Amino acid sequence: MKSNLDVVNKRRVPRPFTMPWGKGMVTEEVCVDLRYYTPTIQLLEYEGGEKALRFCVYHGQAFSRVPLILDEENMNLLSKEVAGNAKIRKMLKKLVE
Repeated sequence: MKSNLDVVNKRRVPRPFTMPWGKGMVTEEVCVDLRYYTPTIQLLEYEGGEKALRFCVYHGQAFSRVPLILDEENMNLLSKEVAGNAKIRKMLKKLVE
């Protein structure tokens, strides 16, 4: 398994994104490079100031339009990465409050 830093350094943040409903910057990203895919959580900050989390999957450097599915072991790995990213962590806490 590659380290998280190896994977994220290839996809530098901040970097721009464009959606049909707006554009902005990916300002934080956490991921775990697993055998077949890389589960990823991204903090999206839109030009208008809105923030959103995107739960997604990469295959190498290619963005994949498949659902993010995590088993408990991989969830634990990803949670370790989340711990080091304050903004993503703060938004995820809202899911359980």
